[in-house]
Parts: sequence; C-alpha cells; structure tokens
Amino acid sequence: MRYDAEHKQKTHAKLLKAAAKAIRIEGPHRIGVAEVMAEAGLTHGGFYAHFASKDDLVAAAIGQMFEEARARFAQETQDRTPAQALGAYIDFYLSPGHRDARSRGCPIAALASDLPRLSKQAVEEFAAGAAWLKAALAAQLAQLGRADAEREASSVLAELVGALSLARVEPDAKRSDAILADSRRALKQRLQLEK
Repeated sequence: MRYDAEHKQKTHAKLLKAAAKAIRIEGPHRIGVAEVMAEAGLTHGGFYAHFASKDDLVAAAIGQMFEEARARFAQETQDRTPAQALGAYIDFYLSPGHRDARSRGCPIAALASDLPRLSKQAVEEFAAGAAWLKAALAAQLAQLGRADAEREASSVLAELVGALSLARVEPDAKRSDAILADSRRALKQRLQLEK
C-alpha cells in the first residue's frame, strides 16, 4: 500500500517523538532502532524510509527535543511581562514536576554529558537548540533593561541546568526539593523578579 506525503510526515513526527522520549530516558547510546520503531507502532523495516542511520535519528530527535522545549518556553512566557515571563519559566524549569519528567524534560540537562560522544550532526543540533534557549532568555532580560543580557542569559541557563541536574541526582526527596526551591529563590532575587 502506498501512502501520501502527509502520512509519511505524520509517521516521521511520531518516530521523532518516540526517539526523543527514549533518548531522554535511556540516553542516546542505549536506544535501539527496533525499540523506537515499536514505540511508534511501526516495524523495524520502515526505519530507512525516514532516516539514513541511527546517528541521523539521534540528531533529528535532538532537534525534536528542542522543538518541544521551544513550545514549553512559549507556553510559560506568552502574554506575560518580561519579569512575569522569566519568573514563570524559572518556576517551571526548577519545579519538582520538571525534575521528575525525565521523558519530557529539558534536552540540555538530559544530554549535556553525552554530547562529546555523539555525531557532529547531533552536536550541531544540540548547539543550535541551546543557543536558541539562551537567546530567548537574553531577549527577556534585555526587555527588563539588563545591561549585559547575553552574558547574564548564559549564567541563568547554567544555573537552571545545574540546579535541575543536582536535584535529579539527589536521592533524598526533601533535599532535592530544597535544591529546586533555593535555586528558584536565588535566581529570582538576583534578577529582581520579585518585589
């Protein structure tokens, strides 16, 4: 049976979502093509109609992960003042829900330590996505009148990713929650987001 282009696009999108979820949970080196195809409800044989190799799949899935991150950033920030937008994004990013949502969470926190071992294409996808998030934070900071918004955005992003990563590896739930709460409070205070 022949399928139209729209069907192929929908199937491709389904594969990318399944691969993005698997990479966040298992890591890029531990996912299997057959498992991703099965998760998407497809057979292994159709893989090469969508991707040239597993490396190609991983790179495309990283791009998908950042598309999801962009959508979440927009959801948290739209129709808000810059101060409210940054506060809302910090609250989301450093929340117990985001910490616990490893299958849907930030690709930077999920993949940063794996990047040196990935393909050049995957590294480029990751770098482009991270640059976009930094620029989005910088745009909000610039609207707040921050003098060096780009530099400050780098620091904010590092603090967000670092705090989330530390909270995820803390085995004690109360201490993990405290890492998130303390980091939220400190970031908001430093950025003067709360009166």
